[in-house]
Amino acid sequence: MTNNRHEELGLSNEDVLHMYETMLTARRLDERMWLLNRAGKIPFVISCQGQEAAQVGAAYALDKDKDYIAPYYRDMGVVLHFGMTPKELMLSAFAKAEDPNSGGRQMPGHFGQKKNRILTGSSPVTTQLPHAVGVALAAKIKKKDFITFVTLGEGSSNQGDFHEGANFAGVHKLPTIIMVENNKYAISVPIEKQLACEHVSDRAIGYGMPGVTVDGTDPLEVYKVMKEAADRARSGEGPSLVETICYRLTAHSSDDDHRAYRSDEDLKAEREKDPIPRFAAYLKETGVLDEETEKALEEKVKKVVNEATDYAEAAPYAKPEDALKYVYAEKGGDE
Repeated sequence: MTNNRHEELGLSNEDVLHMYETMLTARRLDERMWLLNRAGKIPFVISCQGQEAAQVGAAYALDKDKDYIAPYYRDMGVVLHFGMTPKELMLSAFAKAEDPNSGGRQMPGHFGQKKNRILTGSSPVTTQLPHAVGVALAAKIKKKDFITFVTLGEGSSNQGDFHEGANFAGVHKLPTIIMVENNKYAISVPIEKQLACEHVSDRAIGYGMPGVTVDGTDPLEVYKVMKEAADRARSGEGPSLVETICYRLTAHSSDDDHRAYRSDEDLKAEREKDPIPRFAAYLKETGVLDEETEKALEEKVKKVVNEATDYAEAAPYAKPEDALKYVYAEKGGDE
């Protein structure tokens, strides 16, 4: 029997089993979306595969009933934990009228849902960081009891929005956490051609905040550092920069061929660090997961994914006459 690290972190067996289920749901949804794309049924996929542990471990350290999140396009694990359903994610993939993110107007991965405090994102990378910082400023000004959480890829950390948002958060000691999911590639540009420093977290000192780099394939390690950052933000000590080292197990998107810049050897080495089987192994070693429970979870998730797919595929598309609805204020109304 191995050391129960999750209990040392204050997590119950039920907690870590739920974390694993959320990770597994994100993976199986993502895999189904790739199949649907290759079958010509959905137009675009931008994948979370390989980053589920960082996403779910981080989200679990937040208060999903009051905190605000500004996720980036890969964060299926984060939004699932915060209350977005597999059915809603599939509606987005099929660009159907019931898509809660944009009514089928945006590409998948542009998450946004008011009731679950998911701040709407946009296509230019890192614009979500100033958004999250702005909401954190509102929390401080209005003395509200919530923090904000924003994610991005390491390639995005080279954009001006990253510097401006992080600097503003640091100067004003805002209650926000910036998490960089470092998957080693900015589309096709490897990490060594992106950064002059060793870690993205090395930049934190320039913004007057602590920075930490952690194994993004281990949800418990991510939970630990995120919980510390969340406690720091809630106590008025200001923002933190967390860098999670992940591995992108797919191409950048369904429009990319990563074989042009990644060798078979590279991909094989990265797949050996897949967080799903690694976390399952830990859960089995600690007696939380057995073969029967694992099989039941797989069946449960498969049923959820099938039902979400069937519902979304049959759902209606938006009507052309509704194209500008919610884009402009409607005369005589507050929409």
